[in-house]
Amino acid sequence: MNVELLLALGVLLTSTFFFLAIFNKLFYKDQQMKKRVQQYIFEDEPNMPEPEKEKKVKMAVEFRLTKDKIRKSLQKQDKGQKIEMELHQAGIPIKPEEYVMFRWISVAFFAGLFHLIFGHFLFIFLGAVFGLMLPKFVLAHKKKKRINEFNDHLAEMISSVVSALKAGFSFPQALQNVRNESPSPVKEELEQALKEMQYGASVEEALNRMKERVPSEDLDLMIQAIVIQRQVGGNLAVVLEKIVHTIRERIKIQGQIKTLTAQGKMSGVVVGLLPLALMGMLYFMNQEYMMVLFEDPIGVALLIVASISMVIGFIFIRKVTSIEV
Repeated sequence: MNVELLLALGVLLTSTFFFLAIFNKLFYKDQQMKKRVQQYIFEDEPNMPEPEKEKKVKMAVEFRLTKDKIRKSLQKQDKGQKIEMELHQAGIPIKPEEYVMFRWISVAFFAGLFHLIFGHFLFIFLGAVFGLMLPKFVLAHKKKKRINEFNDHLAEMISSVVSALKAGFSFPQALQNVRNESPSPVKEELEQALKEMQYGASVEEALNRMKERVPSEDLDLMIQAIVIQRQVGGNLAVVLEKIVHTIRERIKIQGQIKTLTAQGKMSGVVVGLLPLALMGMLYFMNQEYMMVLFEDPIGVALLIVASISMVIGFIFIRKVTSIEV
């Protein structure tokens, strides 16, 4: 049993490192940019044999053709722009077709990994579902994290804009001054908005596009106030000062709610993961005892019912502990 456990751990570690290597290749911007440039400029290395050069060129061409096919498929289904917007909102510097390829690789990887660890055909399906959903969960997590970071620095950004307006700057000039002092991701979004203004877009159009890139309620409140002020007139600095006060009070209340609901959210996570952890422990301790659940039709039915019940219970707990402000 100890030998089987060591083999399973070895396979798990090897597969994890292999998956991280693929993740590193697809997600790091500098390496991805270098790889794209090398597809057009194949620099000759003095110590590289000719067959290896041809192999690299062939792999690069096949990789590019595969991406082109996926890109065309996404364009036909009108999904490319949606995925591209989600990737931008998450701050992940890859193309939509690369994200789709990564999901395919994730499905194949986790399906094979689960089959190697558990040795049952049912886990191939479970691993494939896990691999299919994992990139989506990572994307949603990074998107939520980036929006929260934007909201955390939004009040300071608006305060700086108010100070610049009181000093006599116009609104575009105030944004230029704030851009140099703002941290990421506020800086990147302001740079994009200023570029659009320089290319001929109006202030309203640039701000509305920034609202599409950053789906933040606080940013929406600021943009609506700016648009209304530009249409009917008024003192923009005073309006933005009131918005800053509103945003800070909202952040304060959200922090209090987060503290009060932390125990309930943690309870939901523990209750949801406890059956899985217990099943894994029993599987490694007594495999024959647990295999009845996977081989007997009644056991499979009980697993399906238990899984559905766990998901429903986890969703209910999240709904109860999620309070909008």
